[in-house]
Amino acid sequence: MTEAPEPGVPNGRAPARNRPGTPCRVSLMVHGMAAAQAFYGDLFGWEFQPGPSRLGPCVRALLNGHEVGGIGQLPPGRRLPVAWTPYLASDDVDLTAETVRLCGGTVGVGPLEAGGVGRLTIGSDPWGAVFGLLQARTCPGTQTAGPLPGTPVWHELLTYETAGVATFYSRLFGYERKPDGSAGVDRVTLHLDGRPVAGVHGVGRALPHDRGPHWMTYFEVTDTDEATARVLDLGGRVLTPARDTPRGRVATVTDPEGARFALIRSAR
Repeated sequence: MTEAPEPGVPNGRAPARNRPGTPCRVSLMVHGMAAAQAFYGDLFGWEFQPGPSRLGPCVRALLNGHEVGGIGQLPPGRRLPVAWTPYLASDDVDLTAETVRLCGGTVGVGPLEAGGVGRLTIGSDPWGAVFGLLQARTCPGTQTAGPLPGTPVWHELLTYETAGVATFYSRLFGYERKPDGSAGVDRVTLHLDGRPVAGVHGVGRALPHDRGPHWMTYFEVTDTDEATARVLDLGGRVLTPARDTPRGRVATVTDPEGARFALIRSAR
């Protein structure tokens, strides 16, 4: 079992959106759409509306009328890992997708138009971690002055080591890389314009064998312990029990289909 790293959320605030390279959307592909909506609707209070038909059966997840993510249906018979995928903002998805290829990554979907969402593509870095790129027509996600329960507030890449993969992402968006500084910890925070926008954590062989390198999304909650107990009640699993970190109280969990994510009550 891999413990989720302590998130690098600055004072519990979500990073600025829309600047190229900032996480701007999250999506989840599942086998059971109705069950996923029931799970996340109960856990986070989300409501759902139909999403762009170009992407296949999918819904937009809404909180207080604002979009916080999307859930889509995996094709029948495709036993792909169920996972949350962050999208990084881009001013030109086609150009950024080509840069992904030139830097050793892979583009698996798109670029394509996704209804009212914008132009997007889905690819992976050279170590296999899946991420999306989005050229949005409007500013996606919930805009708040602070962390709102039920919204994604941080994204961190769990991978083998940080040096090579951080270089890959920096070539895409010009991130400034700041090491954690703790002895024996292989972690860097990616900054844009002096603001932390995402983290990279090298955990070597501690990566789960059924996952490999992957992005972890942190969702804000009012009470991490209560939310963790609710995950269990709803049929999910707890990978790492709630614990205190310098950034807040964090737990790592999965939904009933096995999608990993983190719950955080950000430090105030």
